[in-house]
Amino acid sequence: MDKLRQKYLQKWLHAQQQPIKKLMRANIALATFSSIILVIQTYLLATLLDKLIMQNTSRDELIPYFIGLIFSFALRALILWGREKIGFEAGRQLRNHIRRQILDKIHLVGPATINQKPAGSWASIMLEQVENLHNFYARFLPQQSLSVIVPIVILIAVFPLNWAAALILMVTAPLIPLFMILVGIAAADSSQKNMETLARLSAQFLDRLRGLETLRLFNRSSEQIQHIEKTTEHFRETTMDVLKLAFLSSAVLEFFTSISIALMAVYFGFSYLGQVEFGTYSTPLTLFIGFFCLILAPEFYQPLRDLGTYYHDRAAGIGAADAIVDFLETDYLTTQQNKRTITFESAVEIRAENLIVLSSQGVPLTQPLSFHIPSNHNVALVGQSGAGKTSLMNAILGFLPYQGSLKINGQELRESDLANWRKHIAWVGQNPLLLQGTIKENLLLGDIQASDEEIDRALSLAQAKEFTDKLGLDHEIKDGGLGVSVGQAQRLAIARALLRKGKLILLDEPTASLDAQSENLVLQTLSEISCYQTTLMITHRIEELKQCDQILVMQQGAIVQKGDFSQLRNNGFFAELLAQRQQDIQ
Repeated sequence: MDKLRQKYLQKWLHAQQQPIKKLMRANIALATFSSIILVIQTYLLATLLDKLIMQNTSRDELIPYFIGLIFSFALRALILWGREKIGFEAGRQLRNHIRRQILDKIHLVGPATINQKPAGSWASIMLEQVENLHNFYARFLPQQSLSVIVPIVILIAVFPLNWAAALILMVTAPLIPLFMILVGIAAADSSQKNMETLARLSAQFLDRLRGLETLRLFNRSSEQIQHIEKTTEHFRETTMDVLKLAFLSSAVLEFFTSISIALMAVYFGFSYLGQVEFGTYSTPLTLFIGFFCLILAPEFYQPLRDLGTYYHDRAAGIGAADAIVDFLETDYLTTQQNKRTITFESAVEIRAENLIVLSSQGVPLTQPLSFHIPSNHNVALVGQSGAGKTSLMNAILGFLPYQGSLKINGQELRESDLANWRKHIAWVGQNPLLLQGTIKENLLLGDIQASDEEIDRALSLAQAKEFTDKLGLDHEIKDGGLGVSVGQAQRLAIARALLRKGKLILLDEPTASLDAQSENLVLQTLSEISCYQTTLMITHRIEELKQCDQILVMQQGAIVQKGDFSQLRNNGFFAELLAQRQQDIQ
C-alpha cells in the first residue's frame, strides 16, 4: 500500500468519527483531568517522602497526605473505568455507523452486484474488518491527543522546579514517536496483507463448507483440505509478521524510555553529589524536587509508549479500511432512486424499447430489447443459459441499470421509487431462501397480516398442502432450509409469493425441483392467477408452456422470437429448443 493510499484511508477514518465526537471529547477531557490528578498525586507522594526522610515529620502530621494519596488513586481508577466505558461505547457506535453504510451500499447496488463476490468475503468485511476498526477509535485516536496533552501538563509542573529535567524530557520525547512511525509504516502494509488473507480464507472456507456434499461426491475433499491448509498457513505467516513488528516496536519504545529516565536519574545523582550545578534556578536542589521529577518521568513517557502500542491499532484500522473504502467508494452503476411512485389501477404492464441491460460496471449484458407485456398476461422467457434472461429480470426488479426505455404502467422505471415498486412484486428464484423459523413464519414473509384461510388457500394452489398437513405449520425449518426437501422448499416459496398478492409475479425456474404432476398443477395455478396479476417466468421446460399468453425467446442477449406456443413450436430457434428438450427427456 503506497503512502498516498494510507493518508487517504487515515483521512477517511478520521472523517467517520463525526457521530462520536462528543464521546471522544469526553474521553480526552477525563484523561486530561486524570493527568492533573496524577501531578497532584505525585506532589503528595514526593512531599510525603521528603518529610519522612529529610524532615523527620511525625506520622500524625502525614495522615492528610496518606488520605490524599488514597483518594487520588481511587479517583484515577474511577476515571480509567469511565474512559474504558466511553471508549467501548464510541467503538460500538462507530462500528454500527460503518456497518450501516455498508448495508446501505449493498441495498443500493442490489444482489446482481453482490453475487459477484463470495458470501465469505462479505462476511469478512461486515464482521472481522469492521471489528478491527474498534480499537482505532476506542484507543488510538484518544491516545493520539493524550500523547500531546499529558506531556504538556507534566512539563508545566516540572519546568518551574527544574528546567534541566524538563529539558531532558523535551529533547528525548520526540525520539519515541520517530521510531514508532518508522516501524508503523511497515506494520500498516503487514496488516493490510493480513486482512486480505483473512477475507480470502473466509470466502474459501464458507464456499467449501456449503459445497461439502459436492466435493465428497466428486472425491475432491482431500485436495480442498490441502488448499485451505495452504491458505491457513499463509494467514498464520502474515499474522506472525504483524506480531513481530508489534514486539519490535515495543522493544524500541521501552529502550528509549529507559534511556531517557536513566539520563534524568544520572542528572539528579550528580546534582546531589555537587558535580552538576545547573537547572535549579539558583536554588537548593531538595529531595522533594528529585522525587517529584523522577516519579513523573515514567508518566511523561507513558502516553507516548501507549501510543506506540496503539499505533498497531492504527495500522490494523488502515488495513481493514482498505477493503471497506474500496467497496463504499466504487462507483457502481445503479438505477436511480427517485420518489415518483408508479400507479397501479390494475396489474402491471411492461413496455421496453431498445432496452440494453448493463452490469454495475457499465458493461452491456444484452442487445437492444423491445417487447410488450400486457397486464394480466402469463408470459414465459426462454432461452439457453447465458442468453440474458436473468439479467433482464434483474433490470425489471431495479437491481441492474439500463439504457433505452423500460416503462412500468407507462412510467420510466429509472425515474421511479424502486422501494415502492418492489412492494408490488412477488418473486420466486431457482434456490428460494427459507429463513430459520417455522413454516408459518416463512409464509408470513409474503404478507404478515395473512389469515389462516389465505395461508391454506396459497398452500393448496402451490401443491404444498399435502406435506404441510403432515408436518404442521409450526414445523421448525433450520438454517439453510434444513427440515424440508428441495421440492418442498420450492412449493413453500411459491405459496409465499401467492400470499404477497403482488401486481407482478416473477419466477425463475419455479418448477425445477417438482415432479411432473406437481409441475403441471403449479403451472395451471400460475396461469389462473393471471386474471388479477401479471406473470413473467423463466423456464427451460418449454414443452409445458401451452397455457402461456406469450413466449419471449432469447438468444445471445437478443429476443429472436415472440408469440404463443402454437405460433412458435414449428419454426425458428424455439422449435430447435423444443426438439432438444424432447431429446433430453427421452
